[in-house]
Amino acid sequence: MPAVVGAIKILSVGPSSIVHIGDSIQLAPTSTTKTFAGAGSFNTGDYVRTYSVVSNTNTIDNDVNDANNVSADKAGVL
Repeated sequence: MPAVVGAIKILSVGPSSIVHIGDSIQLAPTSTTKTFAGAGSFNTGDYVRTYSVVSNTNTIDNDVNDANNVSADKAGVL
């Protein structure tokens, strides 16, 4: 379905990033990762102000539910 896309600002695209603009059938990243970050870590914008006095990030994750990531080349494709 066609859409009107407004202004787009892309600051950085990594080696395994996907930038999607417009119609597509399937988007398949080639890798996955688990990221831990504290308060105010992933704020985006031109004039960001973050006031995090105390930030504590819990990185202990004993479950294995999200540890069995399948790479895109071995996953089923539509």
